[in-house]
Amino acid sequence: MKIVVTSILVDDQAKALAFYHHVLGFQPKEDIAMGRYRWLTLTSPNDPNGVELLLEPDVHPAAKTYKAALKADGIPATSFAVRDIQAEYTRLHAGGVLFTQPPTPMGPVTVAVFDDTCGNLIQIAQRH
Repeated sequence: MKIVVTSILVDDQAKALAFYHHVLGFQPKEDIAMGRYRWLTLTSPNDPNGVELLLEPDVHPAAKTYKAALKADGIPATSFAVRDIQAEYTRLHAGGVLFTQPPTPMGPVTVAVFDDTCGNLIQIAQRH
């Protein structure tokens, strides 16, 4: 088995696409109309044929409650690996990204957490 798609619940697909593409730097892969919503995926520019991140509308009745509970507890919805966490933190912070946790060493990794503007906290992590 192999992971090919993973999803993140977002409150607005267009806003999420703008953030994940223009701010974080992920590249759009699929954009297929599905009625009111879209099958909207992005990939890492370093691995365009790798795992796709699906920007999933948070329309399920439990989705908003689930997202709010995670965010209230400071739990990231997902984690992205970075090569240089300090450089990514500096780049994103300068671009207006709101961090809830600056780069913090935690054993074999250093992590930072930010708000994705779509209802989620996202972690970036660098292995040592």
